[in-house]
Amino acid sequence: MTLMDDRALVDALRIGDPLAPRELIDRFHGVVFGLCFRMMRHRQDAEDVAQETFLRALRAIDGFDGSRPLRPWLLGIAANRCRTALGRKVRRPLTVERTVADDPVDHRAGVSDPNDLATELERALDRLRPEYRVVFTLFHEQGLPYEEIGVALDRPVGTVKTWLHRARSELAACLARRGLEP
Repeated sequence: MTLMDDRALVDALRIGDPLAPRELIDRFHGVVFGLCFRMMRHRQDAEDVAQETFLRALRAIDGFDGSRPLRPWLLGIAANRCRTALGRKVRRPLTVERTVADDPVDHRAGVSDPNDLATELERALDRLRPEYRVVFTLFHEQGLPYEEIGVALDRPVGTVKTWLHRARSELAACLARRGLEP
């Protein structure tokens, strides 16, 4: 199968082309897995959710509006699957890792090692509500515009903007508490 546009891929999936599912996965695995990994924070959990995303997409392809782009639709499925999986995790008994209280304030004057800054940012992202984290990830890491994020999450653009603003504010506050002022 040659590289095809979204509409042709949807048509191929609908008629049962045996190579079409592989094309879908090859084309979108990176962005779907990237979102799942950012949301789930664990490689195996992200792999499971990404796989479930593609299975759900393949089952629901007949109901997909083929005139629309596939990427926001797939990312929406992935985001919903991540939220569901995270909800199940919250209801599980706490492990030793999850019972640790918020990290203590870091009173260093600043962080000179960029790897430390990356670690601090990851720690702050982990503390965001899942819906804030997904919007932040879709906007800043996946480069989706507000409108596509709204489509992916089935939320109005105003909600997307609000969640992104809150995510940024919470990240800034968390980093400031850790001694990292902008």
